[in-house]
Amino acid sequence: MEQDRQREPDEIRRGADAGNSDGATDTTQTFGHDSDLSFVPFGSDLSEAEIEAIGALPTRSALLIVRSGPTAGARYLLDTDVTTVGRHPEADIFFDDVTVSRRHAEITRDATSFEIVDQRSLNGTYVNGERVDRATLINGSEVRIGKFRLNFFVSPADLPLTTDG
Repeated sequence: MEQDRQREPDEIRRGADAGNSDGATDTTQTFGHDSDLSFVPFGSDLSEAEIEAIGALPTRSALLIVRSGPTAGARYLLDTDVTTVGRHPEADIFFDDVTVSRRHAEITRDATSFEIVDQRSLNGTYVNGERVDRATLINGSEVRIGKFRLNFFVSPADLPLTTDG
């Protein structure tokens, strides 16, 4: 069995290098297993600091909290009409990981409503476990970008009164 794995390594190397003479490519790594994309929602296990941060959000703003991934615990304020997400150093939300495309997604705001728009990323953008090209984000939505899982929270001032039950 071990011999089968080591068979023809030169041929594999040549195939990987084919068409790339300088060896410098900028690629996005794809997920290896479907289990990487499984949707297991997080409970309401927010820390006291996260609850306070959400409660302090001004109207027309929202917060993305990284729940898992290399920057777990990071928080991103969404307070502009367009927020870019990607591996490009100039992205508003910069995720330095090969599973994230350079220009992965945009989050747009219209009044108090937020929408995420995939920018033809290789690994896709997921909202609540479903791959989306475009989706409206609601309070508590889970967003997956590459290996990053985030939760979206809108300003409590912008929540309808009927959901406070």
